[in-house]
Amino acid sequence: MKALVYHGPGQKSWDTVADPKPVDPTDIVVQIDTTTICGTDLHILKGDVPTVEQGRVLGHEAVGTVVAVGSAVSSLAVDDRVIVPAITSCGRCAYCKRAMPSHCQATGGIGWIFGHLIDGTQAEYARVPFAETSVHKVPEGVTDQQVLFLTDILPTGYEVGVRNGQVKPGDVVVVVGAGPVGLAAIQTAGLAGAASIIAVELADSRLEHARRFGADHTINPSSGDVEGQIAALTGDGLGADVAIEAVGIPDTFDLCTRVVRPGGVIANIGVHGAPTTLHLEDLWIKNVTITTGLVDGTTVPMLLQLVQSGKIAGELFGTHEFGLHDMMSAYDTFADAGAQNALKVVIKK
Repeated sequence: MKALVYHGPGQKSWDTVADPKPVDPTDIVVQIDTTTICGTDLHILKGDVPTVEQGRVLGHEAVGTVVAVGSAVSSLAVDDRVIVPAITSCGRCAYCKRAMPSHCQATGGIGWIFGHLIDGTQAEYARVPFAETSVHKVPEGVTDQQVLFLTDILPTGYEVGVRNGQVKPGDVVVVVGAGPVGLAAIQTAGLAGAASIIAVELADSRLEHARRFGADHTINPSSGDVEGQIAALTGDGLGADVAIEAVGIPDTFDLCTRVVRPGGVIANIGVHGAPTTLHLEDLWIKNVTITTGLVDGTTVPMLLQLVQSGKIAGELFGTHEFGLHDMMSAYDTFADAGAQNALKVVIKK
């Protein structure tokens, strides 16, 4: 088969590799019908994730069709359409039983294994371990693009941003960063009952997307005095109930600590590659809560129902479409997302 293969920092190619087969009785093999590229893939290519070995097939998000099943698989069959999420769950270890498969012990202490510890989904076929406790069947009448982003960014925005941030009805929520995950947080914060959602983002094109996804107010930091603008939008001037960091750099995290009100919550979604100073000399007296997390994907069934009902428009995240064999061009577009006004690329067989 053909697959996108990592060959070390800055090096990738569209190569011919061996077809996957079930290895363990709980495995399935899926034909990849639709996949995408994540910012994490770009981090890997920069050399930021040293646990990814050269020769690894990248990708951890897909919708596909089952083409082979292991001997222990009984609830899935050949020709089933399935969502293949970023997180794999054995369903049996202590962390999976605590609804934290992001730390699944059967997969080495981390549930994110596709395109990381095993070959991933940017390929014609992929092997899926622990299939029955990891994948989700796609309902009839739902398109691949509607459910593709349930594999990672939608549950990430909801679980790590909105749920960890304890967003409740009536809250003022600030989302710093209007990339795909930030937009997922914006979209699902509205569903959680936020009274006002404020998006902070340097790219005006992404602020336009933020409004489409449900932001009530948008702020470009280049306009100056972000803290003052947010205070003016919070009614009593005390700041946001919840500040969600969705970029992953020190400046944006620090901004969240300054705009959250006393007793509020800072929910960090962004993947940080550099140390960040935590100003406890200012924060200790504010009674703030800071949360972090890796997506677990336990909310995928609920989010899938919201997609089916039309409450979540998952297809809005896909702005550019490519054929599977145009994977290298898809990477070029996604890596230059700002200039291309790209959110997520949709890659179809």
